[in-house]
Amino acid sequence: MTSQGIVVEGVRRAFGEVQAVRNVTLQAHAGRVTGLVGPNGSGKTTLLLMLASLLAPDAGTIRLDGVDPVAEPQAARARLGWMPDALGAWGTLTSRETLEVTARLYGMPRPEASARADALLVEVGLVELANAPARVLSRGQKQRLGLARALVHDPRVLLLDEPASGLDPQARIDLRILLRRLAAEGRTVLVSSHILSELEEVVDDAVFLVAGATVDPSRVEAASRRARPWRVRIAGAEASVAAEQVATALNIPAESVRIDRRDAVVAFETEDAAAVALRDLVAAGLGVVEFAAAQGTLERTFLDLGEGVPPQIAAAEPPPERTPPASAPSATDESEATS
Repeated sequence: MTSQGIVVEGVRRAFGEVQAVRNVTLQAHAGRVTGLVGPNGSGKTTLLLMLASLLAPDAGTIRLDGVDPVAEPQAARARLGWMPDALGAWGTLTSRETLEVTARLYGMPRPEASARADALLVEVGLVELANAPARVLSRGQKQRLGLARALVHDPRVLLLDEPASGLDPQARIDLRILLRRLAAEGRTVLVSSHILSELEEVVDDAVFLVAGATVDPSRVEAASRRARPWRVRIAGAEASVAAEQVATALNIPAESVRIDRRDAVVAFETEDAAAVALRDLVAAGLGVVEFAAAQGTLERTFLDLGEGVPPQIAAAEPPPERTPPASAPSATDESEATS
């Protein structure tokens, strides 16, 4: 069965006088990986906690696979897999025991829980550490265990907070492959990460948060269309010489080509303009051995959006006083229910 994905409309959440999430509206589609991108303090983790039913929003609505996590927290948790930034496991339990206990908490019979734990240990590459207590695992190994724990009950929706943190290069490649496979199976995958190069290679869509609010799509589109730097390396030429050669071949001012380590760096408005420039460089007889974008689209868009408050937020009136719904569970109650 295909998931209905994640739908968030006008969600807000304050902690006292601090408005952590001001106005978030987004949709993460089933069968796709959606990246949640924003600077520190932009409200990403608070939003994920609300999606995971561990915090109640002050205003707005959330639907996970069609379920309201405030009104039906248990039904929502049956559908979602939540991987926080920190494992928060029982330190004395082994990796296998951690997964078996989690599976049992989801109502699996003991034999099924054991089989599921063994399968997931293989999936995340922790077979050799199956009997090691969680407290001795490295940061990256704990991340892999956290991902396995989120997958125990075969959820339709995945919420992953910094899943690549602490992973070695091979583990990051394995994670990308796994996330793409999970999305191909029709699941909804929402990933928050500061490692934008990693997100670039795995996400289908991206949602940008700045100062607790989702950035208007038109603003994101405008930022993504701005000129992007490209690296150019010429065989046998020092960077300073290569910069001069590139400027001459492209008939542009020398000051528009900068030097970064071994490369000449020049900005192009579009990929089509970059393709034309590459043809011109080759036609000029230059031995181009590297020609690539210096920044990914996500990184460039993130930098262009900056960390300031968007105009539409600055001009907005302060949000109303927080009045949690009477039926909404508190963060403390929910944390205790899942511990």
